[in-house]
This record gives sequence, C-alpha cells and structure tokens, in this order.
Amino acid sequence: MTRTKTVYRCIECGASHPKWAGQCTTCDAWNSLVDDLDTPHEPGRMRRPPAVARPITEVSTLIAGPTATGIDELDRVLGGGVVPGSVTLVGGEPGIGKSTLLLQLLARWKGRSLYVSAEESDQQIRLRAERLDALHPDLWLLAETSLPHIVAAIDELQPSMVVIDSIQTIADPESGSAPGSVVQVRDCAHRLVGEAKARGVPVMLVGHVTKEGGLAGPRVLEHVVDTVLAFEGDRHHALRLLRAVKHRFGPTNELGVFEMAGHGLVGVPDASSLFLADRRTGVPGSAITPTLEGQRPLLVEVQALTISTNSGGPPRRSTQGLDHGRLALLLAVLERRARLPMAAHEVYTSAVGGVRLTEPGADLAVCVAIASALTNRPLPPDVVMVGEVGLGGEIRQAAHTSRRLTEAARMGFRRALVPINDVCAVDGITVVPVATVTDALAELGLRLHAV
Repeated sequence: MTRTKTVYRCIECGASHPKWAGQCTTCDAWNSLVDDLDTPHEPGRMRRPPAVARPITEVSTLIAGPTATGIDELDRVLGGGVVPGSVTLVGGEPGIGKSTLLLQLLARWKGRSLYVSAEESDQQIRLRAERLDALHPDLWLLAETSLPHIVAAIDELQPSMVVIDSIQTIADPESGSAPGSVVQVRDCAHRLVGEAKARGVPVMLVGHVTKEGGLAGPRVLEHVVDTVLAFEGDRHHALRLLRAVKHRFGPTNELGVFEMAGHGLVGVPDASSLFLADRRTGVPGSAITPTLEGQRPLLVEVQALTISTNSGGPPRRSTQGLDHGRLALLLAVLERRARLPMAAHEVYTSAVGGVRLTEPGADLAVCVAIASALTNRPLPPDVVMVGEVGLGGEIRQAAHTSRRLTEAARMGFRRALVPINDVCAVDGITVVPVATVTDALAELGLRLHAV
C-alpha cells in the first residue's frame, strides 16, 4: 500500500519542505509554500531506455523545422509555425479566447489532431466548433481528466497534434494529489513533455493564470515546456494580443494581433488602422506614438485627462494600459522640469484599444498628452512623437526610430518629434528634433502653465 504524507511545496521551484515557512530555502521565494500530498513513486515507474550520445555533426535538423499552422498571426509569433515534438503553454485570463484560438488551429491543421478537454464536455466543444466553422473530420475530441487515459487515446489515434485544455485540470491517479496541485501539474507536464519528444508530436497546453496575471502552478511548468505564449487583452474590447514569453526555437519579440469576431478570432495584419479607427482629432489630451512590438511598428493613441482638486488630500492617479510607476515618474518630471502644477491635479491616462505600453519610447507621448489636457489645447492631428524621458527632463533615444516613422508616414502623419540624437530621414514626414520635454511642449505650442 502506498503511503502519503503532507508536505509543503514551493510553487516557484517545486522544492518540498517538511513544515511551512515564510521563505523557500531552495529558491528564496517568499510566501510560496503550499500544502500538498507526497506520494512516493513506484520503482521503475515511467522508466525509459537511456538515450545514446552521438557527435553533434551527426544530429539531423530535418525534423526540427516549423510547420505552419494556417493562422498567420500565430505563425508570426512562433517564427513560422510549431516544431514537431515541441510543447507550447498558452496562458491567459478566463474568457480571453485561448480555447477558441486552439480549436481554430486544429480545424486548419493538416492531419489528424486530438483536442482533450478536461473542463468542458465534448458536446460543448462541438457547439463551439459549429459557431467557429471549425468542424473537421480529422479533429477528434476527448473529454477526459485522467492522464493515463489521455496517453492511451494518443496511442490509439496517433494524432499529429495534441491540445490539452487545461494542464491544471488533468491528474495522474498514481500521484495521489488533487488535480491542480503542485505535484500533479509538475508530474503531468513532465509526462506530456516526454510523450511529445518520444513521438515527435507537438503538444499545446492551456494554462490558468493567477489574479496577478502570472501562470498558475509551479514555476517548473514554464521551465519544462519549449514555448510559453501569453494571450492578452481586455474582454470588453475585441482586440487580442499574442506574445511569446519564452521560445526555444526563435525570437520572443514578435506580436500577434487578433480581433474577436462573432465567428472566432480573426488576424489583424494592419493593427495601426484598428488602433486609430475611432480616433477623434481636435480633442485635448490625445497624442499618437509609434511603438514597436518586436519587429512590428504600431501606432497607438495615448489619452490623458486632468482635473483640479481642492480636497486637500493626495491627488488621484489612474492609468490603464500604462505602468503606474512610470506614470508617477513622468508626472514628477513634468512638475519639476516643465513646471506644470501636477500636484494640484488628478491625472487619468489610458492607452486606447486595450493595448499595454511597456516600452519607454512612449514616454514623450504620455507627457505631451498630459500637458495637452492640462492646458486644454489639442495637438495638431498629423504629429507623432517618440522618445524616452529621463529624470532630468531630457529626451533619450528609442530603438528603430526609422521603422516607427515609416509606419507613421504610411498612416498619413507628416510631422514627428524625436530625440535630438536620433534624427533620421523618412520620406513623407518632417522630423523635428527636441532635446527636452520643455522643448517638445514649446514646439507644439503648449503653454508651460495651466490656464
């Protein structure tokens, strides 16, 4: 009879501890220990024959080439497609479209595929497939939570791609722990990775996320897979962004853009047009910045709203799609260097369309949008701006400025404010170099004091 005992496992590194502690002694993570059941593995369980070492020059690369999925935006992020034997983890908030994306992927996959649903019944998957026009005779459904039964189905069907939805809800009865526990997620992931490598079949895993936005489960889950994809977006907006957080077969700086339509996810090849579709010109507090996501330039509208406050308490700062700490830094620069009375105003900022601006190249646009709202003066409709703002109020260079301005010129913009040390010539657009935030505000005709 197999004996079990309660242990405490770290959700970051998976290390076990006999009792709870505030810090993991293995990886030094704080408040990361959770209680779990420890079941000893039977001797010889899941034993495989040892691999044979050989010279690197004799290793064939013919089977390692990516296979196109038929979804252009997904192939862009994956560097051409999925690699045989690879394991991809797709994470995102509930309802963001993970299952929809993978079901559309299997419907376009050339060959037999298996969709394992551990959360929904096969009837629910069939109804969704009808709505997405994803009915395909080579797409097989399996509603199962037991890992041995899933492996047996793979043995029987011999699919060329497998989707597991989701890794947190499947379990191996021999592990003894509850589904979703650290032990179960770790052991099931290791088993599926081994099956994928041994069979040369790509496996796609759906992962839950925590309320902080990180992937649920132990950190070893992210380490053991080949690719980690983050599916982002606001459920109240149609826009969806797909990024590669980790990718062993290519770069991680590409971005896939989708729009959630009634018949499923649709790729958006011209994302700038989608971001600016509802833009209103002549409104104070609106600025356009050409941001760069990987190799893809995008034009994003940054909006700001300021309201004077006489409550005596600290003014409120609210932001959506922008880093709150970065906003506080930029407000301090405007107060100190540009002499704008930010301490007497509440400030609300937003990156329109549900996109998140994380790169510092959008700093100048945020500052200009705030100054425009504060002075109640709109910006010229044909101007864009790019540059990082330093603590001294200086405008610093951003990467690939010429590529950004080329996209701005394509979208009809005719003037661009850029750092003084990053001037480049782009057809159809006039480049205006600025050294400081104060110079940028003066160039745009914004008064340095609120009216």
